[in-house]
Amino acid sequence: MRTRVRGWRWRRNPLRRRSDVVEAWTVLAVALLLLLVAPLAGAVVGWWAHDDARATAAEQRAERHRVRAEVTGRVPDSPPAVQGGRERSYRVTVRWTEAGGVTKTATARVPAGTDQGDKVDVWFDSRGRGVAPPPDETAVWQHTLTMGACGAGGAIAVILLGHSLVRAAANRHRLAEWERDWALTEPQWTRRRA
Repeated sequence: MRTRVRGWRWRRNPLRRRSDVVEAWTVLAVALLLLLVAPLAGAVVGWWAHDDARATAAEQRAERHRVRAEVTGRVPDSPPAVQGGRERSYRVTVRWTEAGGVTKTATARVPAGTDQGDKVDVWFDSRGRGVAPPPDETAVWQHTLTMGACGAGGAIAVILLGHSLVRAAANRHRLAEWERDWALTEPQWTRRRA
């Protein structure tokens, strides 16, 4: 039968070493850091990522424009393979009429399953190249949550790594203290002369 004595590192005890006290305080510090610093780090990183993603989305919305265009190019006979659980798109020629009545033609990405003659929304940059649409609020929040979770996880990893280093040093000191004390006690027990 095994008995555990809780809090023995905090009580006065002839077997307690300085390394035991350091380890007990370290465990307390690690618990506080995990409860306070890791969530705070995740929140700060998430806040920074949210501001950065919103600025990037606003910049892309300012430089890109959406056009309702008709697919005029030859559509591939077989749709592209599905990769990563999401349908792929392919490049075809599209045509649209601008506000001044000028008809333009360009190559743009359209979703898989689009047929010739279909109307689709395509995005172009300031140079007239077909580009992906700017990120919406859902994409911004997904980026925010991912970066916040990574920030909190990184803080947790650093805290636990620091704890393992302190614990390894405490174990080395504990073994050295026990070795020193045993060198003093062993001659009395074994009746050998030092």
